[in-house]
Amino acid sequence: MTAPTAKQIKVIAGLGGLIVADDVAERIAHNIGPAYEGFAAIAGTLPMDLEPATFLVVQNTKAAK
Repeated sequence: MTAPTAKQIKVIAGLGGLIVADDVAERIAHNIGPAYEGFAAIAGTLPMDLEPATFLVVQNTKAAK
């Protein structure tokens, strides 16, 4: 689990329809880095669903029954 770079931040923001300036992307990457470092020790051990969209499928199936 590595912290995203400014370039990756720009790409992700672009996919979401947001244009981010280079300096803003650099600030975001710099400020989110400590969060990634903090979770590095337990990365891959948390019991999270890899595909959050399946949560809705399961909930709708249970509600339909």
